[in-house]
Amino acid sequence: MATLQLKGVTKHFGETQVLKGIDLDVNDREFVVFVGPSGCGKSTLLRIIAGLESASAGDLVIDGERINDVGPAHRGLAMVFQSYALYPHMTVEENMGFSLKLAGTDKQARRAKVHETARILQLEPLLTRKPKALSGGQRQRVAIGRAIVRNPSIFLFDEPLSNLDAALRVQMRIELARLHEKLDATMIYVTHDQIEAMTMADKIVVLQGGVVEQVGSPMTLYHHPVNRFVAGFIGSPKMNFLPVEVSDVSASGVEVILPGGERIEVPVAGSGLTHGAALELGIRPEHLMLDERGPLAGRVQVIERLGGQTSLYLQQDDRLMTLMADGDVAHRVDETVRFGFAPRRAHLFDAEGRALESLERHPLTHIQRCDNRAS
Repeated sequence: MATLQLKGVTKHFGETQVLKGIDLDVNDREFVVFVGPSGCGKSTLLRIIAGLESASAGDLVIDGERINDVGPAHRGLAMVFQSYALYPHMTVEENMGFSLKLAGTDKQARRAKVHETARILQLEPLLTRKPKALSGGQRQRVAIGRAIVRNPSIFLFDEPLSNLDAALRVQMRIELARLHEKLDATMIYVTHDQIEAMTMADKIVVLQGGVVEQVGSPMTLYHHPVNRFVAGFIGSPKMNFLPVEVSDVSASGVEVILPGGERIEVPVAGSGLTHGAALELGIRPEHLMLDERGPLAGRVQVIERLGGQTSLYLQQDDRLMTLMADGDVAHRVDETVRFGFAPRRAHLFDAEGRALESLERHPLTHIQRCDNRAS
């Protein structure tokens, strides 16, 4: 369908700089997700790509052509918004075909395109209904269908599932993933929900404060976050963090002292570290293990039973840590338990929050570090 390049894209609103030099390549037929907390600049970046906002500096290139001065109607893009923005007085068929009508497409061709799109989206029985007679999920599919009929070079989605309930969000995630496979299209999707990002994306772009923190596949970001922010943002429940102190550095890794005095060696590169240096250790809840001889102890504060898994929230000194255990775990609130983890599952972060490089590379991952921070 199309490729997209962003080269040094910045955006100011008055004195406030919202985007700080964004460089990004979106490949043909990729499903790319922009993710980050509220206010990180992800929706602004999408609107700049769509032409609804202008960049303060930098270039946007689609298939080798600079499009900064091309209006939104002529960029060959289609955008699906968080609000469905359907015309209430039109039927589903009329809503989906309206852009083709405005473009002067003849009635027969317009009808054929709408009906083919309705078949893909399983909307054929609903073509004569008006929006008020549709569920939220059906309305969102109509909005997506309105984008499909235009045959855009790139699809843009701005938090399209935010107005749906939890069950519909799961269903629509599956439908969007299937749609991407059917259309073989380039898609850019904005969300604040990292679960949506992990389950749908070929490539995730993590933003914070107008800066791209990391770009990579979902499992790259999961296994090899480049900094503490990405480590804490990607993954659910969130990663646990512990203060540790460097005990020794060798070719096989960095030995650290855990709270409580136990020592473990984490297989990461420790070049430049000195004895006594303060670091943070990160470990995901699913990588913690209940162990009577484990190096850590915590008092059970809350138990969440989810069927196949149980989340234990453990008070460990002044921190609340999350441990994912088997669904039938027998521990109770206020009980003190011991736990540990495999050192190769741990991450270490320096005083600036940068991840120390792992000496054990996970297969099929690729890291792109983003150091294009603007002052």
